[in-house]
Amino acid sequence: MLLAFKLLFLCWLWPQALLHGNIFHNKKKHPEVPIHDHKQQGSRPYMKMKKLDSTKSTVIKSEQLLRIEEHDFAMRPGFGTAAIPVGIDVQVESIDSISEVNMDFTMTLYLRHYWKDERLAFPSTSNKSRTFDGRLVKKIWVPDVFFVHSKRSFIHDTTMENIMLRVYPDGNILYSVRITVTALCSMDFSRFPLDTQNCSLELESYAYNENDLMLYWKNGNDSLRTEEILLSQFFIEEFNPSNGLAFYSSTGWYNRLYINFILRRHIFFFMLQTYFPTMLMVMLSWVSFWIDRRAVPARVSLGITTVLTMSTIITGVSSSMPQVSYVKAVDIYLWASFLFVFLSVIEYAAVNYLTTLEEMKKLKTRDPSQF
Repeated sequence: MLLAFKLLFLCWLWPQALLHGNIFHNKKKHPEVPIHDHKQQGSRPYMKMKKLDSTKSTVIKSEQLLRIEEHDFAMRPGFGTAAIPVGIDVQVESIDSISEVNMDFTMTLYLRHYWKDERLAFPSTSNKSRTFDGRLVKKIWVPDVFFVHSKRSFIHDTTMENIMLRVYPDGNILYSVRITVTALCSMDFSRFPLDTQNCSLELESYAYNENDLMLYWKNGNDSLRTEEILLSQFFIEEFNPSNGLAFYSSTGWYNRLYINFILRRHIFFFMLQTYFPTMLMVMLSWVSFWIDRRAVPARVSLGITTVLTMSTIITGVSSSMPQVSYVKAVDIYLWASFLFVFLSVIEYAAVNYLTTLEEMKKLKTRDPSQF
């Protein structure tokens, strides 16, 4: 009887154990995920979405404050009226290189523009300006200043584009960019290496002539600032700004600004590399005058060595200079030195020839029957 009762209990317990085991297995396989109401303001997901939406709304509010969507910024401020004045000031950071072969220079500078656009005026109780980066520049009107006679130029973009836009409540704007530009410099090498070069970087509006845009130096002569610039081959004697007008037959007159600088070359480098070696070669060629005229191998080898060395010096100087059609001062010096070395070789050839004739005359007078 007891055994039957135990069997009956086990038969009832076995299905219950299987049922509870399946439920536990399903709970592990599909864990319960709490469901949040995203519309409920007190929940955390809603707070995250609220934060993202607030960031987006800040950008929209800034653009609405400047009323960018209300105006057509494809047109300049005051379109159809007098020319808009645009002030310029420049801070030269460095002159990276000056190439005589390519006749150009590379300069890194901060270019700042100042103008007034009443379309961007905004109300402000603190009268404080608002500063933006390059992303807003693409949505408003900015002066189209470019570098005349430039070969290459770029705006620095590490880690972001080096562009700054500052808008004041009354509509005054400061627009600043950091640029590296390579521009043409017409050089005169007639007195090289004792030369002085006048170079200039020229700024001008590309589309707007003097009837639409007036470029001027913001603070006169103080508009051009420079840091301490050291160059390997030049002294910078002068840095000054100037302005003028440029005429194009198809489009008219344009305001043009000039950044002028005068470069005077270091002479000591060329004294070490060119002048002293050339002087030594000329003096070495004169050593053959003290060698016995009958020592033909010694005098010939010495003369040929000095001639070849002078040819190498002339070739090296010519390769580092542009192929100009006029004679440079260094060319006169080098070719005069080469002429001295060459004449020393010719002198020995003449001495050797005359010595041979003299010896033949002596032999002839001693024994005429041999001739």
